[in-house]
Amino acid sequence: MDIKRLEAHQSFQEERFTKKVLFQADGSIVFTLNFMPGQQLPVHRHPGTQVYVLVVQGGGTMIIDGVETEVRQGDCVRCGGEESFAFANTGQEPATLYVNLNKIPDERFAREI
Repeated sequence: MDIKRLEAHQSFQEERFTKKVLFQADGSIVFTLNFMPGQQLPVHRHPGTQVYVLVVQGGGTMIIDGVETEVRQGDCVRCGGEESFAFANTGQEPATLYVNLNKIPDERFAREI
C-alpha cells in the first residue's frame, strides 16, 4: 500500500500549469494538473486508455472532441483516449484536476470484479 497527500501535489506556478505524478504502475498513471486562472491544457489525446478526471478545486471549461462543458469542484468526467481533450481555468481561483489514465483490461475482467 502507498498513501500520498493530495495537498502535496497541488503546486501552482504563474508561468504555466503544473503536473504532479502521485502513482504510476501497470499501465496506469495518476496525477494532478494545477492551473492558475487563465492557464490552459492544450488539446491532446491518450490513445489506448480511458481518462478519468475529478475536479478537486476550482473549475473551468473542458473541451472534449470540440464540445465545451463547464466543470466545477466535485465534477467527475470520463472520456476515451481517442477523444481530444483540453481544459482551461476560466475561473478566478486556482483549479486542480485529479487525473487517472488507465489501460482497461478486456471486458471479461471488468465483469469479474
